Formats: sequence, structure tokens, C-alpha cells
Amino acid sequence: MKYKVDCSEEVRLALEQGRPVVALESTIISHGMPYPKNVETALSVEQTIRDNGAVPATIAIIGGHLKAGLTRDELEYFGKKGTDITKTSRRDIPVVVARKDDGATTVAATMIIAHMAGIDVFATGGIGGVHRGAETTMDISADLEELSRTPVMVICAGAKAILDLPLTMEVLETKGVPVVGYRTDELPAFYSRESGITLNTRSDSPEDLAAIWKAIKDLEMGNGMLVTNPIPKQYSMDSAKIGKVIEDAIAEMNSRGIKGKDVTPFLLDKVQKLTGGNSLEANIKLVLNNAELAAKTACALATKA
Repeated sequence: MKYKVDCSEEVRLALEQGRPVVALESTIISHGMPYPKNVETALSVEQTIRDNGAVPATIAIIGGHLKAGLTRDELEYFGKKGTDITKTSRRDIPVVVARKDDGATTVAATMIIAHMAGIDVFATGGIGGVHRGAETTMDISADLEELSRTPVMVICAGAKAILDLPLTMEVLETKGVPVVGYRTDELPAFYSRESGITLNTRSDSPEDLAAIWKAIKDLEMGNGMLVTNPIPKQYSMDSAKIGKVIEDAIAEMNSRGIKGKDVTPFLLDKVQKLTGGNSLEANIKLVLNNAELAAKTACALATKA
């Protein structure tokens, strides 16, 4: 049996007609925010994509079926079930499918299913990367490997600020993944616009991003592309303050022995609580900002097809 992606009617028609489509992950719904804020955000992100001329395709696994494009009821289901849904990366996809379970797709899994469906552009909040202390734990997100092997453009606000950003960039460079700063020469640090890390490549328009992506596809390089889009200035958090909050959260995580796939959800939740909810609001604003850029880039790419 060969598995195929079950596309919603809206997504299927858009793909058949060569209209722009933007993939979205589902882990941000189940594991990234509390209910009902998670569903409200998911709907706002989808509407932002529609408002900018593209079709949203939220990626997930439901009852073992690979899905591209969820209904309102399915979004509600994911939002309410939350962390009871399996957080699904590349390694988990066959297990979830074989057991006919539900899976909330991470960046890596979303890239895989989006590529299977024929979707080139994917908007998210932040990618995973090299965790702090990885020199001893070897805790490195599968997102980085996926960017090196699956041809999907990922638009984000940088790697999550809880990570070791310099080492994350080193791994991306080693794996040959193009990292393009959108209207910036500096890697954004998720909650804030500055990281102190200089990028090699800058782009100032969705049309230029589309041209670079088309070159990657035409050259048959086989890898993805990472676009780092800074959080809007009015929502950017002070890098020193958020850095101290993250250090405190990591210290508590280590004292409690939290490891593996539980690390990121714990740290994001803890940072949200320590910032009085400010980090959650910043997260929502940056996701909406990325969705807008992704839709515009998908539209520019559609004109080049």
C-alpha cells in the first residue's frame, strides 16, 4: 500500500490549478499554546494567508491519514486534545500511521508531508535546532537534518530562542542549508530581532525569495531553504531580559530531569509563565508575520511556475 496525502478540497483544487498554497504545522496547536488560544491563533494564521492571496494547508495526521488542510472541527479537535496527541517528527510518522493514531506534526514532519503533497512553502514560528548543552547530550532537532534533505522553503522567525543559536547555525552551514534573512543581515532570535549572528544572505522581497527557491528546484539540489523573518519591531522583546528568563527556565528543567521531546514544550510553557504571558503574545505576532510573508512568497512563486 502506498500512502498518499489526503488534501482538503480547497487545497486539492489550488494545487491542481497551480495557485499558491502555504503549509502550516500542527504541533503549534497541540503543544505550543493552551486552548482556546491555540485554535484562535490557528484560524487567524489561516485567515492571514487567505488575506494575502494564498490557500492555507495545515498539516497533521488524523486516524493514521496524512492530512493537508484541516476543517474547523479538526482544528478544534487538535486544540482540545492538546498534548495528548503524539508530537510527530520524521521517526514517528510510520508508527502513528501504522497504528492509525493522531499526530501533531513538527517542522520536520510537516516538511515531509508538505513535499509529498506538492507544497513548496511552509510558515511556522521557529525551527528546532541544537539545544544548549548538546556537546554532552547530543540533543539536536531533526528539523535541521530535514532542511538538508527535503525541498521545502521554511519561513520562520529564526530558531527558537531556548536553543544554542551559534551551534544551530554551524550545523545548518555544515549541511549546506541556505539561510536567508528577510530584510535583515542578522539572525533573528525568535522573541527578539537581534542575536549578534551575521547572516551571509539577505533578501528584500518575496519575489527575490521565490527566485532563489526556483533556482534551488531547477538545480535539483534536493535541500530545503530557511528564511528568517524578524518579529515586528513593536512586539520584539528585550534580548537580555528574555535571555535571563530562558536561563532560569533551563535551570529548572535540568533540576527536574526533563529530556528529549519534552524539553521544548516545557521551556516554552515556562518562559510564557515567567514573562506573564508576554512571550505567548510575541509568539502569536511572529507567526502571523511569517504567514503573511509566506503567502506573498507563494504568490510570487506561482507567477514563476
